[in-house]
Amino acid sequence: MNKDTKSVRGRIHSVETGGTIDGPGVRYVVFFQGCPLRCKFCHNPDTWKTSSGKVTDADSVIADILKYKNFIKTGGVTISGGEPLMQIPFLLEILKGCKNLGIHTAVDTSGAVDVDFCKEVFKFTDLILLDIKAMDTKICSTLTGKGNENAFKLLKFAEENGISVWIRHVVVPSYTDNLEDAASLAKTLKPYSCIKKIEILPFHKMGEYKWEALELNYELKETKEPDKNLVEGMKEIFKSVGFWVG
Repeated sequence: MNKDTKSVRGRIHSVETGGTIDGPGVRYVVFFQGCPLRCKFCHNPDTWKTSSGKVTDADSVIADILKYKNFIKTGGVTISGGEPLMQIPFLLEILKGCKNLGIHTAVDTSGAVDVDFCKEVFKFTDLILLDIKAMDTKICSTLTGKGNENAFKLLKFAEENGISVWIRHVVVPSYTDNLEDAASLAKTLKPYSCIKKIEILPFHKMGEYKWEALELNYELKETKEPDKNLVEGMKEIFKSVGFWVG
C-alpha cells in the first residue's frame, strides 16, 4: 500500500456497492460522515456529527473499491455524505486513487463549503452532483441553516473549468414547491453548459425514524409528500428551457 495515502484517515458513515441513483451506471458509493448543514428534510441525520462514523484510511477504501472494479466498470465511484467536502484531504486521496485505476468519479455535494478551499478536489472529479436546496437564499437558509451563495459559486467554477454537473433539487412543501421559484431557478441555470441533467426529487419521510432515534426535533412531521402533478409540472419547467430532466 502507498505509505502516504495510508496516513490520510477519515470518517465514513457507510458504503453502497451497487448504487444506481448517485451518478451514471452502477456505482460504488462512499457516504462520508459529517455535514455543516441541518436540512429540515434530511433523511440521514445520523451523518451530521463529525465525531461519529467509522475511522478508516484512503488506502483501505481504495482497496475495497478495487474488489468491485469490474462490477462498476460502466459506472464508477461516487463520494457522498453527509458532506464529502468536510474531509478534503481524505476525499482527495480517494479520488486520486480512483483516477489512477481509471474509474469514473463523482462528488455529491451541497456546495456549502466554499470552493476556494477545495479546488484541488475537482481536478480529479468527473461529475459533480450539486444539490441546489432553494432558489431563494433566505428560504435556503431557513430550510438548511445556510444560504445558497457557495452552491452557485461552485456551479460557476464548474462552468469555468469544464466539469460536468447534475443538479439535484428536492421539492419540499411550503419551502420549495413554488412554480415561480422553479421557473426562476430554471432561468438562472439555463446559461450553464456544464449542467448535463436536472433531478427533481419529491420530499419523502423515509428517514423520519432516524430523527426520532436521535431524539431530534423533526419539524416536517406533519408535512405530506408533494403532489405528483406538481412535481411533474416542475419537471416540465426545466424541460421547457432545454434540460434533460430525470
